[in-house]
Amino acid sequence: MDVDMRPILEVKNISKRYDDITVFENLNLQVKKGEVLVIVGPSGCGKSTLLRCLNALEPIQEGEIILDGEAIRPGSREVNKLREKVGMVFQSYDLFPHMTVLQNVMLAPIKVKKRDKKEVREEALALLDRVGLLSKKDQFPRQLSGGQKQRVAIVRALMMHPEVLLLDEITAALDPEMVQEVLEVVLSLAKEGRTMLIVTHEMQFARAVADRMIFIDGGHIVEEGTPEEFFEHPKTERLSSFLAKMRF
Repeated sequence: MDVDMRPILEVKNISKRYDDITVFENLNLQVKKGEVLVIVGPSGCGKSTLLRCLNALEPIQEGEIILDGEAIRPGSREVNKLREKVGMVFQSYDLFPHMTVLQNVMLAPIKVKKRDKKEVREEALALLDRVGLLSKKDQFPRQLSGGQKQRVAIVRALMMHPEVLLLDEITAALDPEMVQEVLEVVLSLAKEGRTMLIVTHEMQFARAVADRMIFIDGGHIVEEGTPEEFFEHPKTERLSSFLAKMRF
């Protein structure tokens, strides 16, 4: 895939703390337009918290987050602009139970972006068809499997036309047989050049989808590289030990 060399997202010396607990400190990161960055690390290392900071769902204590060359400061007007440009898909789906699939994916573009309802409906139907859920458009979340709910959540995020898409352990709550259907959707997004940051424990998937991988531990980026470098030639004993414990 062609990757634009300019960074679309920059993280400069950011620190995140909860009272006396430091999640990460002086973290630096750049993501290029069209790049798929996969973030791995042990449970509790701050991977999901990092994504939430990038979407301004969690405040940072120091540093800055720069999107398209513009610094985003917590509490500023730019935060809402950031959330429109940086979409996020959670492990827990977070669909509205009283709304149909189609209503769930149409809500934000109409309410937040004030887009034309007919235009939004056409796009929503096309995206649902793409992920194999057009026949489910009038069903409610309770009538869907976990994999189907997660595909709806991905469509909902895409409907906002995000410049960057954050995916946080989107297969963690799924039964094994439902994982593949979600991963295939993400792989198709990667092939079309979507900029994505993905937190996952699915190592085979990470290897298939990533342009670059980073390993976080102890609040720091311990190692980064291409999937081949990461899996075949780890530079640190800590990454080697982590990979040895993973089943893939």
